[in-house]
Amino acid sequence: MAGHEFTSIRSPRIKGARRLAKRAFRQRERRFLAEGPQAVREALAAPGTVHDLYTTSEAMQRHADLLSAAHARDVPVHRVSLEVMSELAQTVTPQGLLAVCDFVDVSLADVGRIRLAAVLSHVRDPGNAGTVLRTADAAGADAVIFTDASVDPYNGKCVRASAGSLFHLPVVVGVGIGEVIDHLRATGARVFAADGGGERDLHAAAESGDLDEKVAWVFGNEAWGLPEEAIALTDGAVSVPIYGAAESLNLATAAAVCLYTTARQQRTRARSSPRRREYAPEA
Repeated sequence: MAGHEFTSIRSPRIKGARRLAKRAFRQRERRFLAEGPQAVREALAAPGTVHDLYTTSEAMQRHADLLSAAHARDVPVHRVSLEVMSELAQTVTPQGLLAVCDFVDVSLADVGRIRLAAVLSHVRDPGNAGTVLRTADAAGADAVIFTDASVDPYNGKCVRASAGSLFHLPVVVGVGIGEVIDHLRATGARVFAADGGGERDLHAAAESGDLDEKVAWVFGNEAWGLPEEAIALTDGAVSVPIYGAAESLNLATAAAVCLYTTARQQRTRARSSPRRREYAPEA
């Protein structure tokens, strides 16, 4: 169990963890903060990811299972005061658990098989980005790719919004949109831009069979969408139909509709495809 309680934010260890709230330090050390029991639980389930765990005395009692998991993985556990946790945490009401984690992103070449993927291009809001990551995970996507023009997926708000999904599927960070699309096409995927001004709507794309095979969706900025030059690189812009009076859908909602529609089409196609008949050799 954790022994000494850290009560001062001037401790070198606490200062080292605290500075990971800033992107420059995260990138230099390739570590980030995962806050709250859900994020910590999923981080501990990813072997070799958690570097240190900070907890209050109250949280130690409430989440004894997570402390046991940390000890089983030889993760150092540090007990801190409520005041220190308030300085480390990035939420108004900290839940008393915070893990220092190693970066989990992979290179584009290491993603492997892609049947469904989400690409975030010029997405700046960390809450939206984390929600798209969580949705992609729930829809069974094989990867989420953050281009070099998008928010840092290790931003505290993005990590929290992902609800642990950051640790579930391959995440690629900091690549150019052109390189991403070239790679996805090389894997055999069709790449569509989700755009309110798309020449086709999502239902038409689904009915035509365009979503039945490998598909990657490119989602753009919350306010102005995708640049024309980015859309030109894709296989076309597709819009989510709006049947009511709403002016538009927000990014996370549009992404959920696109990803789940594609996942449904792919699974329907897989179930309806006839299985190959296997023949035994004649005697």
